[in-house]
Amino acid sequence: MSTVTGLCIGCLRTLDEIAAWGQMSPEERAAVMREIMQRQSAHPQEQAP
Repeated sequence: MSTVTGLCIGCLRTLDEIAAWGQMSPEERAAVMREIMQRQSAHPQEQAP
């Protein structure tokens, strides 16, 4: 987890998103995936090598 952004440096999700993933509907997961795409643009340095 990044101490700067609070995002996992591997998947760019928050702890809440990671914890809820198994209970999310396909639509909720799709929304998180769209958010991750935006995070990749905003935080390229947070991505794992």
